[in-house]
Amino acid sequence: MAGTVPSILGGTPRASGAADDIDFKITGQEMQFIESELDPGESAIAEAGAMMFKHPAVQMDSVFGDGSKAPGGFFGKIATAGKRLLTGESLFMTVFTHQGQGKARVAFAAPYPGTILAFKLSDYGGHLVAQRDAFLCAAKGVTIGIHFQKKIMTGLFGGEGFIMQRLEGDGYVFVHVGGCVIERVLGDGEELHVDTGCVAAMTPDVDFDIVRAGSIKSMVFGGEGVFFAQLRGPGTVWIQSLPFSRLAGRVLANARGLGGKDEGSLLGNVFGGDSE
Repeated sequence: MAGTVPSILGGTPRASGAADDIDFKITGQEMQFIESELDPGESAIAEAGAMMFKHPAVQMDSVFGDGSKAPGGFFGKIATAGKRLLTGESLFMTVFTHQGQGKARVAFAAPYPGTILAFKLSDYGGHLVAQRDAFLCAAKGVTIGIHFQKKIMTGLFGGEGFIMQRLEGDGYVFVHVGGCVIERVLGDGEELHVDTGCVAAMTPDVDFDIVRAGSIKSMVFGGEGVFFAQLRGPGTVWIQSLPFSRLAGRVLANARGLGGKDEGSLLGNVFGGDSE
C-alpha cells in the first residue's frame, strides 16, 4: 500500500496552520511499518518509541502534548497532554524534522500485529474519530484530542468505545488497528452491530450507541459481552478483526494456564536448581 502527495517545494504555499505534506509508503503484512519521505523543513509527529529508523538529517525533538501549535501557553499544553493520557497515549510526542538538503526518510513501526491505515483528514471534513491508542504518526499540524460519547448509557457500557481519539487537521494521519480491517459505508439510517472493541475508526457523522446483546442467556453465556456497539449511518466505519484487548486477554489466559510441573521445571532450569 503506498500513497504520494505532491511536493510543496515550488508549489502553492500552504495556508497558515495547514499540516505538512508528506510522501509515504506502508510496507509489510502482519507487522507493518510506514516510511515517510520528508522535504527540507517538513516534519512528522509520532508516538514516543514508534521510530524504526531515520536519515541523519532528520532531527528529533520531544514535545509536550501533540506537537500542534493550537494550544497556547503552559496550561494549554497541560490540557492537551491530559487529553492524551485519557486516550491511552503518553504525555510526550516526538517531532521529526528534516533539516538537511534533498529528500530524507524516517520510518515508524506498528507495536503489534495489525494494519496501518492512512487517512487524509481533508477528505473527511478535517475530523476523524479513532479508538484509544490507535494513533501512530502524522504530518505535523494534525491535532490529537479526545472524543467522548455523549450518551450516558453509551459512556457507562460502551467499553473501549467510550473514550476515543479525535483527529483533526487537513494532512495525513496514520492509525494502527489490530488484525485486518474492513471499511463499511453506512447509508442514511442503516444500522450495524459491532463488538465494542472492534470499532477501529469512524467519521464523526456516524451515530454511536449501545444495544443489549440478545436475551439474558445470550448476555451471560454467549461470550460476546453484555452490549454491542450500535452504529447508525450515514457515515463510514472501519472495523478491526483483532482488538488489542482481545489479544492481550488470550495471552494472559494462556500464561495463567501454564501452572503445575511444567512451570516449576522452567523455573528450576532458569535458576539452576531442581524443580521437584
